This record gives sequence, C-alpha cells and structure tokens, in this order.
Amino acid sequence: MDNAQGYWVVIATLLVAAVLAVLPMPLWLVWLRPEWVALVLVYWCIALPHRVGVVAALLAGIAMDLLEGAMLGQNTFALAVVALLSVGLYQRLRLFSLWQQAGMVFVLIGIHQLICQWVQNLEGVGARSPLFLLPALSSALLWPLVLTLLRGLRRHYRVA
Repeated sequence: MDNAQGYWVVIATLLVAAVLAVLPMPLWLVWLRPEWVALVLVYWCIALPHRVGVVAALLAGIAMDLLEGAMLGQNTFALAVVALLSVGLYQRLRLFSLWQQAGMVFVLIGIHQLICQWVQNLEGVGARSPLFLLPALSSALLWPLVLTLLRGLRRHYRVA
C-alpha cells in the first residue's frame, strides 16, 4: 500500500468521528456522548505511532474547536496531550487485554475531559458536577467496538 491511501483511511475515519461528535442528540443523552475523535485518535496512535501522533491530533483538535465552537485551542491541546500519551504508551497498550485497554482509554479520555473542563472553567462556562466525565466512561465501553471496526478497516485497506 502506498502512503497516500493509508493517510486517506486515517483522515476518513477522523472525519467520520468528527461528524459523530457533532450529530444532534437529545439533551438527556448529550452527557453520554463518547469522545469519538479522541477514540479514533487513540486507536491510530496505538496502531500506527510512526504515522499518526501529535501533528494529527493538532489538526483534528483545530477542526473540532471550529466544529464545536469551542475556545480555539481547547480540543487542540487536549487531543495533543492524549496523542502524546498514546504514542508514548503504545507498546504497553498493545500488550494489554481488551478490557485493560478500555481502562486506559477511560483514563486517556478522562484526561481529555479534564483539560476541556479546565479551559471551560477559565471561560466561566464549565460544568458544575462531575457528569462531564461520563463521556470517558461511554468511550471506554465503546472501545472494543471501535478497536474491532478500525482494525478491520486497517487490515482491509492494508494500512501500515
């Protein structure tokens, strides 16, 4: 496979994740929305640490800041931290069982949520309860599905 097709698959999955991140949902369900972009980014950072990392996170973060109307840099910084940790831990994460990986995804997405919450608190619009961490839980619970789906795409398109 050539490099262009591999990057196309990564970009396409990040775009799908961005669409899922901004799809309208009922208000009672918004708190449980998984962090789709962070989930996909974690997968690619673990699967292809030599190709997907902080630069991809910065670009995805800027796109998410613009899509969500968030303070410019909020998602950028949070996703860059998540990517840096994922790339730094990828050898260890690959050895973990599926549920151990899900636990680490909970921690990584939780860090993402904490950074975003911190920025929102600086703006004066942060949540007043710990419910802002629920997306970390829903993301961790969806990790097995995301891992299986993206691994299948990576193998089908021979992304290396």
